[in-house]
Amino acid sequence: MREDHYWPDWDSDNERTEQVIGPRAAPEFLAEEPLDAHEDALAEELLDGDRITRGPRSPGKRLLGKVLMVTGGVLALGVVLYTVDLVLSAGEVPRGVVVAGVDVGGLSRGDAESKLRGELEPRLSEPVPVVAGDVRASLDPTRSGLGLDWPSTLAQAGHQPLDPLDRIRSFFTKHQVDVVTTVDPDALIQSVGRLATEKLNHPPTEGGIGFRPGDGTGVTPYAIEPREGQTLQDVQDAANLVRARWLDKTGVPLPVVFTPVKATSAGVHSALDNLVQPAVAAPVVVHGDGADALLTPVAISRAMRFAPRDDGALDVSVDPATLRDELQPQLAPTEKPGKDARIVFNGAGPAVQPSEDARRIDWTETLRPLMAVFVKTDGRDLPVQYRGQKPKLSTDDVNALGIKEIVGEFSTGGLSGAAATNVQAMAAKVTGAVLKPGDMFSLRGRTGPYGAGFVPAAVNEDGTGPTVTGGGVSQFATTLYNAVYFAGLSDAGHTEHPYYLDRYPLARDAIAIRDDGSPVDLRFTDDLAGGIAIEAYTSGSTVTVRIWGTRQYRVESGTGSRTDFVAPPIQTAPPGCRWSAGSPGFSAADTRVLYDLTSGTEVRRTTRTVTYAPRPAVIC
Repeated sequence: MREDHYWPDWDSDNERTEQVIGPRAAPEFLAEEPLDAHEDALAEELLDGDRITRGPRSPGKRLLGKVLMVTGGVLALGVVLYTVDLVLSAGEVPRGVVVAGVDVGGLSRGDAESKLRGELEPRLSEPVPVVAGDVRASLDPTRSGLGLDWPSTLAQAGHQPLDPLDRIRSFFTKHQVDVVTTVDPDALIQSVGRLATEKLNHPPTEGGIGFRPGDGTGVTPYAIEPREGQTLQDVQDAANLVRARWLDKTGVPLPVVFTPVKATSAGVHSALDNLVQPAVAAPVVVHGDGADALLTPVAISRAMRFAPRDDGALDVSVDPATLRDELQPQLAPTEKPGKDARIVFNGAGPAVQPSEDARRIDWTETLRPLMAVFVKTDGRDLPVQYRGQKPKLSTDDVNALGIKEIVGEFSTGGLSGAAATNVQAMAAKVTGAVLKPGDMFSLRGRTGPYGAGFVPAAVNEDGTGPTVTGGGVSQFATTLYNAVYFAGLSDAGHTEHPYYLDRYPLARDAIAIRDDGSPVDLRFTDDLAGGIAIEAYTSGSTVTVRIWGTRQYRVESGTGSRTDFVAPPIQTAPPGCRWSAGSPGFSAADTRVLYDLTSGTEVRRTTRTVTYAPRPAVIC
């Protein structure tokens, strides 16, 4: 049965006509040549001898046809290439695979293993580079228990991807694959922990400035760069990273926790360039009244101090004490030392020696403009500023103390030999001491160590005991204690002899030195209404101490009987020793009563009980 197809056509007058074509006249549109714009836009094609008359086609339709044809061609080509690539790479390591820095992508499994062994085996015993913050270090893989599992490492590389996009990306990207490591976990943890402690961890270093010796008195400053502190974040995590990446040529990066610093490198160099270098470029001349001092660059550098600020800058200052220690000896002649008022004894009673004001360097005002002088290239001069200084004890202060009469006096005898020399030296140090009401006197504080003026002597006043420097001075301590006792002053601490010496009153003795030569203090307080002065001197075998002031009390002493006797032990000593009968030990009490001098009424009563040890009897 015949099918007739009708196709529209236009005649020359643009009127539609119809052409009947047979079954073989199915339209098959071929590529068209562009039509001339002046033509009648009639296109004729002959297909298998049949005539098809078509009207004009729009440009958009022609373009769409071309795009569809090109797209189809590209897709067809892609399918062909994908198939070829899949066939050719079958069984190979995927493209772009990199194992420990070795590119094995596209190789067969056997070739990949050979390449890895060739590249990595020499590195199995080489130190493992580690990067942690600003520190580069290394681990010994053998001591750290590290080895390589070759089959498992290659298995991690994976298989050929089937996704076309993954295959396309493999031409342009690299895929890092970690090695599979055999490891001794304990050895690795210990190695990483030891490395962190010894090399990776470090405290922060604040920025600063140091100095190197230069020529003569010169110095060369240099910057101490700031450095953040760091601590390995986690030893176990670090060990895991080493295990996975230990064969990377670039090293194993380990995370650390940073401790920030304040100063920046720019802040340090700004202080170095703008202040420190000019400061130590030349000396500074300090002009005093009648004498000059030189502040050398070395001395300036020793006094400089640096402190970081929160804004990154570095503060520069100088230590006044260091500068004063450098300048004081040079400028000492320009100062005038002051003098406290003193009580002197000339045989007719106490006399006041007037005080003198001091003239001292005012170091604060003198050094205040120093930082401005440091930045000068010339005119590096600094004038000294002075100030007056009142004495601690002025003439008026002493005159107001009411020191006019003896309020307490005591003497002891029996001095001889080296002990007498020591007692005389102590008396010279103590005489002239002045106390205001409320002041406390310290014998040890007044005399200091038993050095210059003291000689070796038997420690005990009777010539017994070991020989020590200052031996025998306890006789002065006992004499001073009794003078204070009768002046009505308050005892602030003293120590009796370990055993009784019959040259002293019972329970009213004191020591100033021990058998090993160490000093023992004696203290008392001026609790009178006025001040006091101490006069002490030796004459022949006697030492006397007087307390001067204004009498306030009448003092009585009552001594109790001896009790609780202890017989002396007997000691046998080798020939040549000194025989001694010894003495028993016992206890005794003394009571001091103070009466008001004006009213005669009792003011205070104090009892002190003393226990003396027995002295051994020595048989030679």
